[in-house]
Amino acid sequence: MNKNKLKTMVAVVLLALWGTAAAGATPAQELRDSLLKVITGAKQPTTSSLLITNFGARGDGKKDCKPAFDKAMKAARKKGGAHIVVPSGTYLVRGPIHLVSNVCLDLQEGAVLRFSPEAHYYLPAVKTSWEGTYLYNYSPMIYGYGLRNVAIIGKGTIDGNCAETFATWKARQKTCQQCSRKMNHDEVPIEDRIFGDGDFLRPHLIQLYRCEGVTIQDVFITNSPFWCLHLLDSENIVCRGIRYDAKLVNNDGIDPECSRNILIEDVHFNNGDDNVAIKSGRDNDGWNHGRTSENIIIRNCHFKGLHAVVIGSEMSAGVQNVFVENCDYAGYCKRGIFIKTNPDRGGFVRNIYVNNCVFDEVEDLFYVTSMYAGEGLDNNHFTDVSNLCVDGLRCRKVRQAALVLQGTTAKPVRHVSFRNIEVGECKNAVSFENTEDVQLQDCFLGGKVGVPTQVTAKDNLFGERK
Repeated sequence: MNKNKLKTMVAVVLLALWGTAAAGATPAQELRDSLLKVITGAKQPTTSSLLITNFGARGDGKKDCKPAFDKAMKAARKKGGAHIVVPSGTYLVRGPIHLVSNVCLDLQEGAVLRFSPEAHYYLPAVKTSWEGTYLYNYSPMIYGYGLRNVAIIGKGTIDGNCAETFATWKARQKTCQQCSRKMNHDEVPIEDRIFGDGDFLRPHLIQLYRCEGVTIQDVFITNSPFWCLHLLDSENIVCRGIRYDAKLVNNDGIDPECSRNILIEDVHFNNGDDNVAIKSGRDNDGWNHGRTSENIIIRNCHFKGLHAVVIGSEMSAGVQNVFVENCDYAGYCKRGIFIKTNPDRGGFVRNIYVNNCVFDEVEDLFYVTSMYAGEGLDNNHFTDVSNLCVDGLRCRKVRQAALVLQGTTAKPVRHVSFRNIEVGECKNAVSFENTEDVQLQDCFLGGKVGVPTQVTAKDNLFGERK
């Protein structure tokens, strides 16, 4: 399906969101199915296979294997692409692996990429983004910029190995974090936003930036310095079968940012932060860049960690056409579905579909807020949050609130449909403020009520003393 036809399909959904297509499928389902036809991921190289040990790598956990990976990538580029095989063993890598186009990095079962934790190995700084602001910073441990057809596959492990270094930096990042945000707001040229030694902005574990045709499949990810897998300004991406044990600070699982046409499926999350966090740039950078995150399908995943699926708070360019389907829990999540913005962000969130998802115990189940962190309340960049459809959402126990919608007077949360919601236990069933056109159908919050009882003497209607 070409891009023009896909755009037409999106328009149909916007016009007929609440209707039903003639063939029986809803417009949303038709959009989802059309996306699945165009999301292919990377084309796998078929001509050349390169064994990393032939380039001097040794899986003894002692020898620095970065030169071997650099040589293998150079050889793959010269050949126009290659399948780079990493056999079983522990490979110490002192510095980043910079990918090239048409390469498949195959980490075979038993293979461990263990990155050196010392920060100076990840300089010089590269083009990247940090919490929604474009800048130069430490290189991600695995980095690809401006590439086509890139894959990381196999049952092997990617270990950031940074519990004693990068993971300790959050307490020291505030000065440079605020500086980066000021540069964003002042629209300082990106070439002048240089961070690195002494700035304490942690790098990502894996970042694909301006890439097209990406597959990340089956690998095990642990000990990330910051976000685990950052998909920035990229498209046509498949994330499948990834496994996590990533519990360090801000170890988000997958962060699509300003990216489109993404399939995330069969992923086992176990993260110290958001499992999936969809973003589209922060404030001025998001507005000026203007690249939405859109056409994202999350299905058959197993959630465990802070929040399952989050949109925001860095979402200033907008987020649309997100499907969360047939997912369940591998353990506790603080929040299930969490959409967060505030009057600093602007942008929009629309056409979000949640179908047939199950949680066990959460603090909040479905939470939408336009007042995130209580920030920006004196600003006027209000976010348009609309067209949210939830059909089939179950949870055994909600410690606080089951369904929360918090709009603003200027921009109420609009056109929301809840169907087939079942919550066994909750403290607060519904909290809606500044909303328009909210529909509930077959919703049982706090249990399903059965046949009403008949009056008996035990009712003591007139308060008579016995």
